[in-house]
Amino acid sequence: MIEQIFKAYDIRGSYPNEINEEFAYTFGKSYGTYLQKYLEKKKCVVACDNRLSSPSLKEFLIKGLLDSGINVIDYGMITTPMHYYTRYIENTFGIMVTASHNPKDDNGFKFSLDELSNARGSMMEEMKNFTLKGNFLTGKGFYEKRDIKNDYLNYLKENISMGSRNLKVVIDAGNGVTTTIMKEAHQLFPNLDVTYICDENDGTFPFHHPDPAVEENMELLKQKVKEIHADLGIAYDGDGDRIGIIDEQGHFIMADKFLIVAIRDLINKVSNKTFLCDVKCSKSLIDEIKKLQGNVYMSRTGTSFTEANTKKENIPLGGELSGHLFFNDRGPEVCSAIYAGLRFLEILSKTDQSFSELLKDIPIYESTPEIKIEVNPEKKFEIVDKVKDYVKEKGYPYLDIDGVRVEFENSWALIRASNTGPHLTLRFEAKENEQLNSIQKEFTDLVQKLIE
Repeated sequence: MIEQIFKAYDIRGSYPNEINEEFAYTFGKSYGTYLQKYLEKKKCVVACDNRLSSPSLKEFLIKGLLDSGINVIDYGMITTPMHYYTRYIENTFGIMVTASHNPKDDNGFKFSLDELSNARGSMMEEMKNFTLKGNFLTGKGFYEKRDIKNDYLNYLKENISMGSRNLKVVIDAGNGVTTTIMKEAHQLFPNLDVTYICDENDGTFPFHHPDPAVEENMELLKQKVKEIHADLGIAYDGDGDRIGIIDEQGHFIMADKFLIVAIRDLINKVSNKTFLCDVKCSKSLIDEIKKLQGNVYMSRTGTSFTEANTKKENIPLGGELSGHLFFNDRGPEVCSAIYAGLRFLEILSKTDQSFSELLKDIPIYESTPEIKIEVNPEKKFEIVDKVKDYVKEKGYPYLDIDGVRVEFENSWALIRASNTGPHLTLRFEAKENEQLNSIQKEFTDLVQKLIE
Protein backbone atom coordinates (compact mmCIF):
# COMPACT_ATOMS: atom_id res chain seq x y z
CA MET A 1 0.00 0.00 0.00
CA ILE A 2 1.27 3.48 -0.82
CA GLU A 3 1.37 5.66 2.29
CA GLN A 4 1.31 8.85 0.22
CA ILE A 5 -2.33 8.32 -0.78
CA PHE A 6 -3.34 9.32 2.75
CA LYS A 7 -3.63 13.10 2.34
CA ALA A 8 -4.50 15.81 4.88
CA TYR A 9 -8.26 15.19 4.67
CA ASP A 10 -8.92 12.26 2.36
CA ILE A 11 -7.37 9.33 0.52
CA ARG A 12 -6.56 10.13 -3.09
CA GLY A 13 -4.40 8.71 -5.89
CA SER A 14 -4.29 7.41 -9.45
CA TYR A 15 -6.31 4.36 -10.48
CA PRO A 16 -5.27 1.53 -10.62
CA ASN A 17 -1.63 2.15 -9.67
CA GLU A 18 -2.27 3.75 -6.27
CA ILE A 19 -5.99 3.26 -5.67
CA ASN A 20 -7.42 -0.10 -6.73
CA GLU A 21 -9.91 -2.80 -5.73
CA GLU A 22 -7.40 -4.58 -3.48
CA PHE A 23 -6.80 -1.42 -1.51
CA ALA A 24 -10.54 -0.65 -1.41
CA TYR A 25 -11.19 -4.07 0.18
CA THR A 26 -8.36 -3.57 2.71
CA PHE A 27 -9.53 -0.10 3.63
CA GLY A 28 -13.08 -1.38 4.01
CA LYS A 29 -11.91 -3.94 6.56
CA SER A 30 -9.82 -1.28 8.32
CA TYR A 31 -12.57 1.33 8.48
CA GLY A 32 -15.23 -1.17 9.57
CA THR A 33 -12.93 -2.48 12.31
CA TYR A 34 -12.08 1.03 13.51
CA LEU A 35 -15.73 2.10 13.71
CA GLN A 36 -16.66 -0.97 15.75
CA LYS A 37 -13.64 -1.04 18.09
CA TYR A 38 -13.22 2.66 18.83
CA LEU A 39 -16.42 4.50 17.87
CA GLU A 40 -19.02 1.89 18.88
CA LYS A 41 -20.75 2.00 15.50
CA LYS A 42 -22.64 -0.98 14.14
CA LYS A 43 -23.41 0.48 10.72
CA CYS A 44 -21.99 2.88 8.15
CA VAL A 45 -23.15 4.46 4.89
CA VAL A 46 -21.39 4.21 1.53
CA ALA A 47 -21.80 5.94 -1.84
CA CYS A 48 -19.78 6.81 -4.95
CA ASP A 49 -19.48 9.43 -7.68
CA ASN A 50 -19.62 8.73 -11.44
CA ARG A 51 -15.93 8.19 -12.20
CA LEU A 52 -15.47 5.05 -14.29
CA SER A 53 -13.63 3.25 -11.48
CA SER A 54 -16.00 4.30 -8.68
CA PRO A 55 -18.65 1.52 -8.88
CA SER A 56 -16.01 -1.21 -8.82
CA LEU A 57 -14.09 0.41 -5.97
CA LYS A 58 -17.34 0.79 -4.03
CA GLU A 59 -18.15 -2.90 -4.57
CA PHE A 60 -14.83 -4.05 -3.10
CA LEU A 61 -14.96 -1.43 -0.34
CA ILE A 62 -18.34 -2.82 0.72
CA LYS A 63 -16.98 -6.38 0.68
CA GLY A 64 -14.23 -5.33 3.06
CA LEU A 65 -16.66 -3.52 5.34
CA LEU A 66 -19.02 -6.49 5.51
CA ASP A 67 -16.13 -8.88 6.20
CA SER A 68 -15.20 -6.75 9.20
CA GLY A 69 -18.67 -7.41 10.62
CA ILE A 70 -20.13 -3.92 10.24
CA ASN A 71 -23.52 -3.36 8.60
CA VAL A 72 -23.52 -1.33 5.38
CA ILE A 73 -26.20 0.91 3.87
CA ASP A 74 -25.37 1.50 0.20
CA TYR A 75 -26.82 4.68 -1.31
CA GLY A 76 -25.42 4.06 -4.76
CA MET A 77 -24.15 6.76 -7.12
CA ILE A 78 -24.90 10.19 -5.61
CA THR A 79 -23.19 13.52 -5.00
CA THR A 80 -20.82 13.94 -2.06
CA PRO A 81 -23.26 16.37 -0.33
CA MET A 82 -26.04 13.79 -0.70
CA HIS A 83 -23.73 11.30 0.98
CA TYR A 84 -23.16 13.78 3.82
CA TYR A 85 -26.94 14.03 4.14
CA THR A 86 -27.20 10.23 4.45
CA ARG A 87 -24.74 10.40 7.36
CA TYR A 88 -27.00 12.99 8.97
CA ILE A 89 -30.27 11.08 8.61
CA GLU A 90 -28.71 7.71 9.52
CA ASN A 91 -26.83 9.25 12.46
CA THR A 92 -23.62 7.41 11.62
CA PHE A 93 -20.35 7.73 9.74
CA GLY A 94 -19.49 6.70 6.21
CA ILE A 95 -17.29 6.64 3.12
CA MET A 96 -17.71 8.41 -0.21
CA VAL A 97 -15.76 6.98 -3.17
CA THR A 98 -14.59 10.07 -5.07
CA ALA A 99 -11.56 12.07 -6.13
CA SER A 100 -13.61 15.28 -6.18
CA HIS A 101 -12.22 17.59 -8.91
CA ASN A 102 -9.06 15.57 -9.62
CA PRO A 103 -8.31 14.25 -13.14
CA LYS A 104 -10.53 11.48 -14.46
CA ASP A 105 -7.99 8.70 -13.80
CA ASP A 106 -7.77 9.51 -10.08
CA ASN A 107 -10.00 8.21 -7.34
CA GLY A 108 -10.15 8.05 -3.58
CA PHE A 109 -12.18 8.03 -0.37
CA LYS A 110 -13.66 10.75 1.82
CA PHE A 111 -14.59 9.29 5.18
CA SER A 112 -15.80 10.49 8.56
CA LEU A 113 -14.77 9.66 12.12
CA ASP A 114 -16.82 12.30 13.93
CA GLU A 115 -19.96 14.41 13.47
CA LEU A 116 -18.13 17.59 12.44
CA SER A 117 -16.65 16.66 9.09
CA ASN A 118 -14.51 14.19 7.18
CA ALA A 119 -11.39 12.80 8.83
CA ARG A 120 -8.60 15.39 8.86
CA GLY A 121 -5.12 16.09 10.19
CA SER A 122 -4.13 13.71 12.96
CA MET A 123 -7.18 11.53 12.25
CA MET A 124 -5.75 10.74 8.82
CA GLU A 125 -2.37 9.82 10.28
CA GLU A 126 -4.04 7.58 12.87
CA MET A 127 -6.19 5.88 10.23
CA LYS A 128 -3.16 5.33 8.00
CA ASN A 129 -1.18 3.68 10.81
CA PHE A 130 -4.19 1.60 11.86
CA THR A 131 -4.63 0.35 8.30
CA LEU A 132 -0.93 -0.47 7.91
CA LYS A 133 -0.98 -2.67 11.03
CA GLY A 134 -3.67 -4.87 9.49
CA ASN A 135 -5.24 -6.07 12.74
CA PHE A 136 -8.82 -6.26 11.47
CA LEU A 137 -11.96 -7.85 12.83
CA THR A 138 -13.64 -10.70 10.97
CA GLY A 139 -17.40 -10.98 10.77
CA LYS A 140 -20.42 -10.95 8.50
CA GLY A 141 -22.19 -7.62 8.23
CA PHE A 142 -25.67 -7.02 6.89
CA TYR A 143 -26.05 -5.23 3.53
CA GLU A 144 -28.93 -2.93 2.57
CA LYS A 145 -29.44 -0.64 -0.44
CA ARG A 146 -31.40 2.61 -0.03
CA ASP A 147 -32.30 5.73 -2.04
CA ILE A 148 -31.82 9.27 -0.71
CA LYS A 149 -33.14 11.25 -3.71
CA ASN A 150 -36.63 12.19 -2.45
CA ASP A 151 -35.38 13.08 1.04
CA TYR A 152 -32.65 15.24 -0.42
CA LEU A 153 -35.01 17.03 -2.79
CA ASN A 154 -37.29 17.78 0.18
CA TYR A 155 -34.28 19.14 2.07
CA LEU A 156 -33.56 21.55 -0.80
CA LYS A 157 -37.20 22.61 -1.12
CA GLU A 158 -37.60 23.26 2.61
CA ASN A 159 -34.41 25.32 2.90
CA ILE A 160 -34.78 27.59 -0.14
CA SER A 161 -37.29 30.45 -0.31
CA MET A 162 -37.36 31.99 -3.78
CA GLY A 163 -38.61 35.51 -4.38
CA SER A 164 -40.92 36.68 -7.14
CA ARG A 165 -38.32 37.53 -9.80
CA ASN A 166 -38.01 35.12 -12.71
CA LEU A 167 -34.42 34.19 -13.50
CA LYS A 168 -32.62 32.81 -16.50
CA VAL A 169 -29.67 30.64 -15.43
CA VAL A 170 -27.10 28.40 -17.10
CA ILE A 171 -25.82 25.36 -15.23
CA ASP A 172 -22.57 23.60 -16.18
CA ALA A 173 -22.42 20.23 -14.43
CA GLY A 174 -19.03 19.34 -15.93
CA ASN A 175 -20.51 15.89 -16.70
CA GLY A 176 -20.11 15.05 -13.01
CA VAL A 177 -22.43 13.22 -10.67
CA THR A 178 -24.67 16.29 -10.13
CA THR A 179 -26.21 15.32 -13.49
CA THR A 180 -28.16 12.61 -11.63
CA ILE A 181 -30.14 15.06 -9.45
CA MET A 182 -29.80 18.69 -10.56
CA LYS A 183 -32.67 18.89 -13.04
CA GLU A 184 -35.16 17.53 -10.53
CA ALA A 185 -33.76 19.97 -7.95
CA HIS A 186 -34.25 23.02 -10.16
CA GLN A 187 -37.74 21.93 -11.20
CA LEU A 188 -38.79 22.53 -7.59
CA PHE A 189 -38.57 26.28 -8.25
CA PRO A 190 -40.84 27.42 -11.10
CA ASN A 191 -39.28 30.89 -11.38
CA LEU A 192 -36.05 29.36 -12.73
CA ASP A 193 -35.57 29.07 -16.49
CA VAL A 194 -32.55 26.76 -16.64
CA THR A 195 -30.30 25.93 -19.58
CA TYR A 196 -27.88 23.05 -19.02
CA ILE A 197 -24.49 22.36 -20.58
CA CYS A 198 -22.15 19.39 -20.02
CA ASP A 199 -25.16 17.70 -18.47
CA GLU A 200 -24.65 14.08 -19.52
CA ASN A 201 -23.53 11.65 -16.82
CA ASP A 202 -20.01 10.88 -18.09
CA GLY A 203 -17.12 10.11 -15.76
CA THR A 204 -14.56 10.79 -18.49
CA PHE A 205 -15.45 14.53 -18.26
CA PRO A 206 -15.24 14.96 -22.07
CA PHE A 207 -15.68 18.75 -22.37
CA HIS A 208 -13.49 20.16 -19.61
CA HIS A 209 -11.87 19.34 -16.30
CA PRO A 210 -14.57 19.53 -13.57
CA ASP A 211 -12.90 22.18 -11.40
CA PRO A 212 -14.91 25.45 -11.37
CA ALA A 213 -12.23 27.32 -9.41
CA VAL A 214 -10.05 27.42 -12.56
CA GLU A 215 -11.20 30.05 -15.06
CA GLU A 216 -10.17 28.13 -18.18
CA ASN A 217 -12.67 25.41 -17.23
CA MET A 218 -15.48 27.98 -17.33
CA GLU A 219 -15.17 29.12 -20.96
CA LEU A 220 -18.19 27.16 -22.22
CA LEU A 221 -20.28 28.56 -19.38
CA LYS A 222 -19.17 32.13 -20.14
CA GLN A 223 -20.13 31.72 -23.78
CA LYS A 224 -23.58 30.31 -23.02
CA VAL A 225 -24.36 33.00 -20.41
CA LYS A 226 -23.58 35.75 -22.93
CA GLU A 227 -25.32 33.92 -25.78
CA ILE A 228 -28.70 33.64 -24.04
CA HIS A 229 -28.33 36.77 -21.85
CA ALA A 230 -28.66 34.77 -18.63
CA ASP A 231 -28.83 36.34 -15.19
CA LEU A 232 -26.21 33.94 -13.82
CA GLY A 233 -23.99 31.01 -14.74
CA ILE A 234 -23.25 28.33 -12.16
CA ALA A 235 -20.78 25.45 -12.42
CA TYR A 236 -20.35 22.37 -10.23
CA ASP A 237 -17.27 20.24 -9.67
CA GLY A 238 -17.07 16.49 -10.28
CA ASP A 239 -18.65 15.31 -7.03
CA GLY A 240 -20.93 18.30 -6.42
CA ASP A 241 -19.48 20.00 -3.35
CA ARG A 242 -17.88 23.05 -5.01
CA ILE A 243 -19.37 25.90 -6.98
CA GLY A 244 -18.16 28.40 -9.56
CA ILE A 245 -20.01 31.52 -10.76
CA ILE A 246 -20.13 33.55 -13.97
CA ASP A 247 -21.99 36.87 -13.72
CA GLU A 248 -24.51 38.18 -16.25
CA GLN A 249 -21.73 39.91 -18.21
CA GLY A 250 -19.80 36.66 -18.64
CA HIS A 251 -17.18 37.52 -16.04
CA PHE A 252 -15.56 34.84 -13.91
CA ILE A 253 -16.17 35.61 -10.22
CA MET A 254 -13.73 34.11 -7.73
CA ALA A 255 -15.21 32.47 -4.65
CA ASP A 256 -13.83 35.05 -2.23
CA LYS A 257 -15.81 37.66 -4.17
CA PHE A 258 -19.14 35.81 -4.42
CA LEU A 259 -18.86 35.05 -0.71
CA ILE A 260 -19.27 38.81 -0.23
CA VAL A 261 -22.70 38.67 -1.91
CA ALA A 262 -23.80 35.94 0.49
CA ILE A 263 -22.41 37.70 3.57
CA ARG A 264 -24.05 41.02 2.66
CA ASP A 265 -27.34 39.15 2.46
CA LEU A 266 -26.80 37.29 5.74
CA ILE A 267 -25.19 39.86 8.02
CA ASN A 268 -28.42 41.32 9.42
CA LYS A 269 -30.23 37.98 9.59
CA VAL A 270 -27.88 36.13 11.95
CA SER A 271 -26.89 36.68 15.57
CA ASN A 272 -23.34 35.37 15.18
CA LYS A 273 -21.69 37.82 12.79
CA THR A 274 -18.48 35.83 12.44
CA PHE A 275 -17.69 34.49 8.96
CA LEU A 276 -15.02 31.98 8.05
CA CYS A 277 -12.60 32.10 5.14
CA ASP A 278 -9.46 30.14 4.34
CA VAL A 279 -5.92 31.53 4.12
CA LYS A 280 -6.12 31.84 0.32
CA CYS A 281 -8.98 34.35 0.39
CA SER A 282 -8.67 38.00 -0.64
CA LYS A 283 -8.36 41.04 1.60
CA SER A 284 -11.42 42.27 -0.31
CA LEU A 285 -13.46 39.71 1.61
CA ILE A 286 -11.76 40.44 4.93
CA ASP A 287 -12.14 44.22 4.50
CA GLU A 288 -15.83 43.84 3.60
CA ILE A 289 -16.61 41.67 6.64
CA LYS A 290 -14.98 44.25 8.89
CA LYS A 291 -16.80 47.08 7.10
CA LEU A 292 -20.09 45.29 7.85
CA GLN A 293 -18.98 45.13 11.50
CA GLY A 294 -18.57 41.38 11.33
CA ASN A 295 -15.69 39.23 12.53
CA VAL A 296 -13.27 37.14 10.47
CA TYR A 297 -12.35 33.58 11.39
CA MET A 298 -9.42 32.53 9.20
CA SER A 299 -9.02 28.78 8.77
CA ARG A 300 -6.44 26.55 7.18
CA THR A 301 -7.34 25.42 3.67
CA GLY A 302 -9.18 22.13 3.19
CA THR A 303 -12.86 21.35 3.11
CA SER A 304 -12.75 19.13 6.20
CA PHE A 305 -11.02 21.79 8.30
CA THR A 306 -13.31 24.53 7.03
CA GLU A 307 -16.47 22.52 7.67
CA ALA A 308 -15.35 21.39 11.12
CA ASN A 309 -14.50 24.94 12.21
CA THR A 310 -17.75 26.33 10.79
CA LYS A 311 -19.79 23.81 12.77
CA LYS A 312 -17.67 23.89 15.94
CA GLU A 313 -17.83 27.69 16.17
CA ASN A 314 -21.49 27.83 15.03
CA ILE A 315 -20.53 30.19 12.20
CA PRO A 316 -23.42 30.98 9.82
CA LEU A 317 -21.28 30.85 6.66
CA GLY A 318 -17.80 29.67 5.84
CA GLY A 319 -16.08 29.45 2.49
CA GLU A 320 -12.87 28.68 0.66
CA LEU A 321 -11.28 30.09 -2.48
CA SER A 322 -11.75 26.64 -4.02
CA GLY A 323 -15.54 27.14 -4.01
CA HIS A 324 -16.57 25.07 -0.99
CA LEU A 325 -19.37 26.99 0.76
CA PHE A 326 -20.74 26.01 4.15
CA PHE A 327 -24.15 27.56 4.80
CA ASN A 328 -24.83 26.85 8.46
CA ASP A 329 -27.86 29.09 9.07
CA ARG A 330 -30.69 26.76 7.96
CA GLY A 331 -31.09 23.03 8.35
CA PRO A 332 -28.13 20.62 8.30
CA GLU A 333 -24.98 21.90 6.59
CA VAL A 334 -23.91 19.50 3.82
CA CYS A 335 -21.58 21.61 1.61
CA SER A 336 -23.68 21.26 -1.52
CA ALA A 337 -22.90 23.07 -4.77
CA ILE A 338 -26.52 22.69 -5.87
CA TYR A 339 -27.74 24.18 -2.59
CA ALA A 340 -25.17 27.00 -2.67
CA GLY A 341 -26.20 27.85 -6.22
CA LEU A 342 -29.85 27.96 -5.16
CA ARG A 343 -28.94 30.31 -2.30
CA PHE A 344 -27.42 32.77 -4.76
CA LEU A 345 -30.45 32.46 -7.04
CA GLU A 346 -32.67 33.08 -4.01
CA ILE A 347 -30.75 36.31 -3.33
CA LEU A 348 -31.12 37.40 -6.96
CA SER A 349 -34.82 36.52 -7.00
CA LYS A 350 -35.50 39.02 -4.22
CA THR A 351 -33.81 42.03 -5.86
CA ASP A 352 -33.93 43.86 -9.18
CA GLN A 353 -30.13 44.16 -9.19
CA SER A 354 -27.81 42.10 -11.38
CA PHE A 355 -25.15 39.92 -9.83
CA SER A 356 -22.42 42.37 -10.84
CA GLU A 357 -24.38 45.18 -9.14
CA LEU A 358 -24.53 43.12 -5.94
CA LEU A 359 -20.72 43.21 -5.98
CA LYS A 360 -20.40 46.96 -6.47
CA ASP A 361 -18.28 49.02 -4.08
CA ILE A 362 -16.19 46.12 -2.84
CA PRO A 363 -12.56 46.88 -1.95
CA ILE A 364 -10.42 46.30 -5.04
CA TYR A 365 -7.07 44.54 -4.93
CA GLU A 366 -4.81 43.31 -7.70
CA SER A 367 -4.26 39.59 -7.26
CA THR A 368 -2.78 36.53 -8.87
CA PRO A 369 -4.60 33.25 -9.35
CA GLU A 370 -3.25 30.28 -7.44
CA ILE A 371 0.27 29.55 -8.67
CA LYS A 372 1.24 25.88 -8.37
CA ILE A 373 4.91 24.90 -8.39
CA GLU A 374 5.73 21.20 -8.58
CA VAL A 375 8.13 19.95 -5.91
CA ASN A 376 9.29 16.69 -4.39
CA PRO A 377 6.35 15.77 -2.11
CA GLU A 378 8.78 14.72 0.62
CA LYS A 379 10.37 18.19 0.65
CA LYS A 380 7.37 20.51 0.26
CA PHE A 381 6.83 21.04 4.00
CA GLU A 382 10.56 21.54 4.54
CA ILE A 383 10.53 24.30 1.92
CA VAL A 384 7.60 26.02 3.65
CA ASP A 385 9.50 25.87 6.95
CA LYS A 386 12.47 27.59 5.29
CA VAL A 387 10.15 30.29 3.93
CA LYS A 388 8.93 30.81 7.49
CA ASP A 389 12.53 31.18 8.70
CA TYR A 390 13.12 33.81 6.00
CA VAL A 391 10.00 35.73 7.02
CA LYS A 392 11.07 35.68 10.67
CA GLU A 393 14.52 36.99 9.78
CA LYS A 394 12.94 39.84 7.81
CA GLY A 395 10.61 40.67 10.70
CA TYR A 396 7.53 40.39 8.48
CA PRO A 397 4.15 39.85 10.19
CA TYR A 398 2.72 36.46 9.29
CA LEU A 399 0.17 33.71 9.99
CA ASP A 400 1.27 30.08 10.02
CA ILE A 401 -1.99 28.18 10.48
CA ASP A 402 -1.53 26.75 6.97
CA GLY A 403 1.81 27.41 5.34
CA VAL A 404 2.94 31.01 5.64
CA ARG A 405 0.69 34.00 4.91
CA VAL A 406 2.76 37.18 5.09
CA GLU A 407 0.55 40.15 5.96
CA PHE A 408 1.59 43.66 4.96
CA GLU A 409 -0.60 46.76 5.27
CA ASN A 410 -1.93 46.70 1.71
CA SER A 411 -0.69 43.35 0.41
CA TRP A 412 -0.07 39.74 1.32
CA ALA A 413 1.78 36.66 0.11
CA LEU A 414 0.88 33.02 0.70
CA ILE A 415 3.19 30.02 0.40
CA ARG A 416 1.74 26.68 1.45
CA ALA A 417 2.14 22.99 0.74
CA SER A 418 -0.78 21.47 -1.14
CA ASN A 419 -2.85 18.97 0.82
CA THR A 420 -3.67 16.94 -2.27
CA GLY A 421 -0.77 17.14 -4.73
CA PRO A 422 3.05 17.27 -5.09
CA HIS A 423 3.27 21.03 -5.30
CA LEU A 424 3.45 24.31 -3.45
CA THR A 425 0.62 26.79 -3.82
CA LEU A 426 1.44 30.49 -3.97
CA ARG A 427 -0.91 33.48 -4.13
CA PHE A 428 -0.25 37.22 -3.98
CA GLU A 429 -2.39 40.33 -3.64
CA ALA A 430 -1.79 44.07 -3.35
CA LYS A 431 -3.52 47.42 -3.80
CA GLU A 432 -1.22 48.41 -6.66
CA ASN A 433 0.29 46.41 -9.51
CA GLU A 434 3.81 47.56 -8.73
CA GLN A 435 3.52 46.32 -5.16
CA LEU A 436 1.99 43.05 -6.38
CA ASN A 437 4.87 42.45 -8.79
CA SER A 438 7.38 43.23 -6.06
CA ILE A 439 6.09 40.76 -3.47
CA GLN A 440 5.43 38.12 -6.11
CA LYS A 441 9.03 38.35 -7.35
CA GLU A 442 10.46 38.30 -3.83
CA PHE A 443 8.72 35.12 -2.75
CA THR A 444 8.72 33.31 -6.10
CA ASP A 445 12.47 33.85 -6.36
CA LEU A 446 12.86 32.62 -2.78
CA VAL A 447 10.86 29.45 -3.42
CA GLN A 448 12.75 28.69 -6.62
CA LYS A 449 16.05 29.13 -4.77
CA LEU A 450 14.92 26.78 -2.01
CA ILE A 451 13.82 24.16 -4.53
CA GLU A 452 17.20 24.11 -6.32
